Amino acid sequence: MKALIFAAGLGERMRPLTDHTPKPLIEAGGKSLIVWHLEKLAAMGVQDVVINTSWLADRFPVVLGDGAHWGLRIQYLYEGDTPLETGGGMLNALALLGEAPFLLVNGDIWTDFDFNRLPREPQGLAHLVMIDPPGYATHGDFALDPAGHVRGDGERRLTYAGIGVYRPALLDGWAQHVDDHASIAGNGKPRFRLAPILRAHMPAGRIHGEHHAGRWTDVGTPERLADLNRELSR
Repeated sequence: MKALIFAAGLGERMRPLTDHTPKPLIEAGGKSLIVWHLEKLAAMGVQDVVINTSWLADRFPVVLGDGAHWGLRIQYLYEGDTPLETGGGMLNALALLGEAPFLLVNGDIWTDFDFNRLPREPQGLAHLVMIDPPGYATHGDFALDPAGHVRGDGERRLTYAGIGVYRPALLDGWAQHVDDHASIAGNGKPRFRLAPILRAHMPAGRIHGEHHAGRWTDVGTPERLADLNRELSR
């Protein structure tokens, strides 16, 4: 299995920390956020990792190299000055990921979730890891029914953790499912969000998932980073 790490965000809410360091390279607990992921990927047998980049893209190979330190092969995929959003970023990376299911993880999260729990072959088009909504975003994203299907609505809404296994076929016919936020970036590549694509396949039961009750942090602000560092130091 190959892996894709989303690392193209601008990190605007993390300024001034991200003025000279892209958010996934910020350290928590003594190592970069993205390194926590690379270690887990290597431990589960992943060998090839694609990292999409935009803001301060040149910093990633300087810090991470070619991945040999972890027994990985890293390919960097520059999206341009404007990140392509989650859907556009995934579409842009498919040529490097191949035709088999791949693991996706957001580069700016920290979690104790065990990547080995993920299925190598999702039952449908995607298998998402869901968490209880954090205090700063209590609405949630999707619901998870007793059979493990992810639904657009439900009695108990959960938050997508930024971790999942995806089949490239999820993006077949993507253009008919995008929302009003879709656009074309300055480099001519499509820029669109992934959530509407997932929602389009939910009624047919093609999106599955699981609930992670453990530790998870979206390191989106300096305050959350400070909280995470305090937690990891204990």
